[in-house]
Amino acid sequence: MAEHDIAGLPAEEFFTPGSSSFTEFLAAHRPGLLPTAPPFPDGVRAAPDRFPHGTTVLALTFRDGVLIAGDRRATMGNLIAQRDLEKVHPTDDHTAVAFAGTVGLAVDMVKLYRVELTHFEKVEGIPMSLKAKATRLATMIRQNLGQAMQGLPVVPLLVGYDRTAGEGGNGRIFGYDVAGGLYEKRDFHAEGSGAPYARGALKKLFVPGMSRRQAAPAALQALYDAADEDSATGGPDLNRRIYPILAVITEDGFERLPESETEELSRETVAQRQDRPDGPHATA
Repeated sequence: MAEHDIAGLPAEEFFTPGSSSFTEFLAAHRPGLLPTAPPFPDGVRAAPDRFPHGTTVLALTFRDGVLIAGDRRATMGNLIAQRDLEKVHPTDDHTAVAFAGTVGLAVDMVKLYRVELTHFEKVEGIPMSLKAKATRLATMIRQNLGQAMQGLPVVPLLVGYDRTAGEGGNGRIFGYDVAGGLYEKRDFHAEGSGAPYARGALKKLFVPGMSRRQAAPAALQALYDAADEDSATGGPDLNRRIYPILAVITEDGFERLPESETEELSRETVAQRQDRPDGPHATA
């Protein structure tokens, strides 16, 4: 497909009527650009331990919206492939995605998803509803099922602030399986290899209506528990000054917590664990 015709104008494909989905446009005219294109010839199996994989991400709601967080480690088999991976990404003003799974495919999927949302808004003239955004991401994950069956899954976690959900709006959390199954989660959720330990911690620490200042330490404690039990999850690295990523989405939009705040909270978490290695107890 040529991007321009001989007169320098966009090629005919750009003027062809179609749906508002940018993914469907690529599938029809340039399928090789999709991250879901088959990476291996028929009959060739992937070796998952040769590709970096991201691990634990989580989200929890709080009084003003939703918080999303992720550790920074990527592993490749028994090796640490990267210590400062960015797993939390804004996708528009009021939604964000964090991912676990195959890093290369996940990063490309997040980029494509961001374009997908922008393309829809430009074509239709209105933004998608939050549930429609969640459904559109489920479709993209389903298209990756072939790679997932070869050991290259992508399992994202989607959060957003729903301004249509009653007075003041509220934060919502959506989880997925590798086949694109969509599940709205209440209060909190986690994905990745350390997810069972992170969810266990959040069961103890989550309190409905908590403030942002309460939600951020709860997320860090959950990531710390995940790192304590799961070798693929990285805890706060005080020596290298690498800390988990924390971000919130409220009525005002997406905001990543400043590095200075994350560092302060991470150092508090590590200091607390020196006195109580198993972490804080559930509140009465």
